Amino acid sequence: MANPKRFLLLLLLFASHFTAHAQVTPVEGDFLARDFKFESGETLPELRLHYRTLGTLRKDASGQVRNAVLIMHGTGGTGAQFVSRTFAGVLFGAGQLLDATKYFIVLPDAIGHGKSSKPSDGLRMKFPRYNYNDMVAAQHRLLTEHLGVNHLRLVTGTSMGGMHTWVWGEKYPDFMDALMPLASLPVMIAGRNRMLRRMIMDSIKNDPDWQNGEYKTQPLRGLTQAQYGLLVMTSIPLQLQKQAPTREQADKLFDDRVRAAVAGKDANDMLYYFDASRDYDPSPLLEKITAPLVAINSADDQVNPPELGIAEREIKRVKRGRFILIPISDQTRGHGTHSLPELWQQHLAALLKETERP
Repeated sequence: MANPKRFLLLLLLFASHFTAHAQVTPVEGDFLARDFKFESGETLPELRLHYRTLGTLRKDASGQVRNAVLIMHGTGGTGAQFVSRTFAGVLFGAGQLLDATKYFIVLPDAIGHGKSSKPSDGLRMKFPRYNYNDMVAAQHRLLTEHLGVNHLRLVTGTSMGGMHTWVWGEKYPDFMDALMPLASLPVMIAGRNRMLRRMIMDSIKNDPDWQNGEYKTQPLRGLTQAQYGLLVMTSIPLQLQKQAPTREQADKLFDDRVRAAVAGKDANDMLYYFDASRDYDPSPLLEKITAPLVAINSADDQVNPPELGIAEREIKRVKRGRFILIPISDQTRGHGTHSLPELWQQHLAALLKETERP
């Protein structure tokens, strides 16, 4: 007969493992926003927003939600990217900063992305020409009309999601306790950033196989050239030199990355991804942001290079704003540092402590 104490210990270990795993297992769903009107004046009878949630919604005695956290992904991504060992494994586990047994975490797929409504569903280039304001408005409707969230403990996001965080702070200044935009700037996209986005979009549109969006098979030349621009846009010189220190290694890494990046991509969806940033510019309304805000960038981010000095200049206009620049190191990953909370979680901890309610 098995040792009962040993059996009990094994059972407890299994239960502990199961509980820890359950904390980062999302519940998926869809919300249909009826008669959604875009800033362009276009409408959709039904706009589908896919989402993932972790945890349980909790309200205080007055009926206000106190534990909801909104995390928004970057261009071309989905909410699924945050359910990973390097993100959820650092933040959502038992005793961690955004412990999913305490917080209600919402991970939406933005308009045009993932399992949300997008051009490749069938409308192609007839899909409404959405922008960042539309994407944020749709997320607000998801929270308030479908998930029952009337207040957010924290709004944060990476890259495009970081830019959406600035928009959230301006459009709904009383809706959150704290804001933490990652890998973003609160100004119009211009200069090299805009040129690289044009490079990506023009590569697709200039491919004869694109056929004004009515292609029967993906325009691979345009998609491939678009990935060239995207690779430069998000490249990490230090890490690439370490990964590919010879010409042969660099060529192989380049070929492998481009091939993997093109696989499964839809040209119209990608075109819309980058076009959506065309009129992004929260700078005129930064004084409207009232919640404490901590903006975090990394020194090796080629999308938001620190030498521009933009973040340091604009953060002065945010009443309760701070800017943190993470120094370049062997641990940073350029623009992708936004998805490595082990490098910035101490700043999140300070923000959460600062905005605790009694």
